[in-house]
Amino acid sequence: MINILGLALYGPLAASHRVRLGQYCNGLMHEGINLQVNSLLGDSYLKSRFDTGQYKAMPVIAAVIQRLRLLLKSRRYDAAILHCEMFPLMPGWLECELLKLPYIYDFDDAFYMRYKNGSLSILSPFLGNKFDRVIKDAAAVTAGNAHLANYASSINGDVTLLPSAVDTNHFRPRKVSENAVFTVGWIGSPSTERYLENLVVPLARFGEKTSVRFFVVGGKAPIIPNVEVLEIQWTEDTEVELINNFDIGVMPLPDDEWARGKCAFKLVQYMACGVPVVASRVGANIDLVTPECGILVDSDEEWFNGIRSLFEQSMLRQRMGTIARQRVVDAYSVEKNLPVLADVIKRVTRAK
Repeated sequence: MINILGLALYGPLAASHRVRLGQYCNGLMHEGINLQVNSLLGDSYLKSRFDTGQYKAMPVIAAVIQRLRLLLKSRRYDAAILHCEMFPLMPGWLECELLKLPYIYDFDDAFYMRYKNGSLSILSPFLGNKFDRVIKDAAAVTAGNAHLANYASSINGDVTLLPSAVDTNHFRPRKVSENAVFTVGWIGSPSTERYLENLVVPLARFGEKTSVRFFVVGGKAPIIPNVEVLEIQWTEDTEVELINNFDIGVMPLPDDEWARGKCAFKLVQYMACGVPVVASRVGANIDLVTPECGILVDSDEEWFNGIRSLFEQSMLRQRMGTIARQRVVDAYSVEKNLPVLADVIKRVTRAK
């Protein structure tokens, strides 16, 4: 049995923990790989950040100490998978020194921008190149989309594209009746809810023409005139049922470096449930969405026209949804990507 230490930044409440590590554990066991995932910051930390924007310092300090103790005992593992970063605010060279195992660096966002812009950019002189060092020293890299893979390939010679995938036996079409009101849906988190501002103008205009309902799952919605907006709390138990209530799923994004690093996971979830999509023509959205299963847009006018065309053509929605489902089954399912991850792990441990 190959023993792998998974080092996640956040607990299972974070999609990155579940999608990039947690959902592969059972399948990897059948490949002779025992992946044990350790979270630095648990779900209580994320709940505090999402609910109040604050967190208590002492539990974070305790979590850091606990992870340091784990690293001291890490020799019982054959290798590690490091997702995102091992410790916030720690230089890359120090992380590499502390991790005495060959490791796979896994990322599904443009984490290399973390200390280069935004609220943490003041640390750029000290931490701006942190992730370049961590990527360089990795035995292998798994990247969530082509944009991230291209970035990593300029630093590390062993990079594998591993899309953020779903269990298509769980995420599947279950809709049994038509909605009385045309329903647009979005599923996300407080960290991505700001992108919904891009939908205010086209949805408000669309709402002038017909009744429309907008489900916002996992975040706060902006005020949208002429639209019935429902904010719904996200839970893992209800997300598939909620997606199956969408007539279309949407994913607005700005065209910037951070957004280009996104892995289009919202779209993967919608499409696995047979829901056609309208999405910004940015990053991984372009790789995932073909003209047969969704509509990519660049402007308010295109958002409006895309939503309107799917509203007016129920047969088109049905046909696109069927093709979207197959697109995910073929390339973005856990079943298809599990052997890819297993191969990377085996290659790294054989090299050791």
